[in-house]
Amino acid sequence: MNAWLTYDQKDIQNVMDFAKDYMDFISMAKTERLAVKEIIRIARAYGYRDIDEIVKNQEVLKPQDKVYFNMMNKSIALLHIGDEDLKNGLNILGAHIDSPRLDLKQRPLYESDGFALLDTHYYGGIKRYQWVTTPLAMIGVVCLKDGKTIEVNIGNKEEDPVFVISDLLVHLSATQLAKKGSEVVEAEDLNVTFASMPLKGVEKEAVKANALSLLKNYYGFEEEDFVSAEIEMVPAGKARSAGIDQSMVLGYGQDDKSCAYPSLMALLSMETVKRSAACLLVDKEEIGSEGPTSMQSFFFENFMMDVFDRILEPNYLSVRKCFSNSCVLSSDVGIAHDPNYAYVSSPNDNQAKMGHGLIFMKYTGSRGKALSNDANAEFVARIRYCMDKDHVNWQTSELGKVDQGGGGTIAKFLARYGMEVLDCGVPVISMHATHELISKADLYEAYKGYKAFLTYNN
Repeated sequence: MNAWLTYDQKDIQNVMDFAKDYMDFISMAKTERLAVKEIIRIARAYGYRDIDEIVKNQEVLKPQDKVYFNMMNKSIALLHIGDEDLKNGLNILGAHIDSPRLDLKQRPLYESDGFALLDTHYYGGIKRYQWVTTPLAMIGVVCLKDGKTIEVNIGNKEEDPVFVISDLLVHLSATQLAKKGSEVVEAEDLNVTFASMPLKGVEKEAVKANALSLLKNYYGFEEEDFVSAEIEMVPAGKARSAGIDQSMVLGYGQDDKSCAYPSLMALLSMETVKRSAACLLVDKEEIGSEGPTSMQSFFFENFMMDVFDRILEPNYLSVRKCFSNSCVLSSDVGIAHDPNYAYVSSPNDNQAKMGHGLIFMKYTGSRGKALSNDANAEFVARIRYCMDKDHVNWQTSELGKVDQGGGGTIAKFLARYGMEVLDCGVPVISMHATHELISKADLYEAYKGYKAFLTYNN
């Protein structure tokens, strides 16, 4: 059933208010580093403390304490300790905060035919032709040899300049338009137009020299410092309400911040818990969860070992017991039915519809469920009860037609511990595009559903 039909005026106001705060969040936190920084700011306002401080001070943790662990400023784990024995397990919400984008190469800046350009390498699955002529912001950090870290953020404020990748004019596109969609724009042609004004008195590469001079004056780093930088090119500008009825959100990075944000706010809304509750907001999902800040690393396990140490039960077996007794909603977005591309939707009411609530996907993966977590029927039944008890609008879905494609989440990496895991999330149209579309109702139902889950067994 369409969730909007179940709302009264107060519900609609709650939906709109929640969406406004969410749009502010995704408009600012466009990279995983900015997301972690903002999440820590919000969490500390709700009483969460850094586990490293607690370990350093040898403090003892007790029920209802709230702690977080910052993993390299790119991933974060938050835990609200409940009254029950921690070995009884956690209710975990897991989402990712990285999104498809363009990363600057290690030596990105060069001059060609009177332009200074930035060489990029795309991150995650994108349609490359979508990134040309899109206003871009340049966001990241430059780490100097002396240990200083410089934050760069150009193009996200209205008064900032923006950047762009040029496209070939249609009048001269006969050869280009004869190519397949995957070849219309080649990966090595995703070069960002950075500057065009030459520096007076410089004979060779004067435009590049002027651009470097500006970077030095405003930010204090040299060309060689790009080698130890992490700078992302992302769509500039704010997320916007979409539709004449303002029922939707159009913005960058909603895969997966449309799940990460309501997961975070659901956890923070818990004043007390009997069963401990956690939220994992992680990096690198879009490239297979590889690396130390990903869900395949042991950062969550290490965090929980510190927690058990500070509840004075420093036992690795206790951590394993806790994990094997835990339940997880792997909160990643799903595919919404799009009437413009109906031919890829899973038939017979197996495809999510925008506005119909939170999605549950028993399995993801591709083709014969490869690389997926296939949730146990018993756990799915318990989640059904949990959602219905709290009047959450929800639906089931698949990742389109069988053999049409597919995708994965962090679910399988948590399931390795013996956790019960079910994929769920917000349905999205234009997933992985520079601007994605979701329903505000689905966003709000995700928040309600995540809250219902965190109270499960409480």
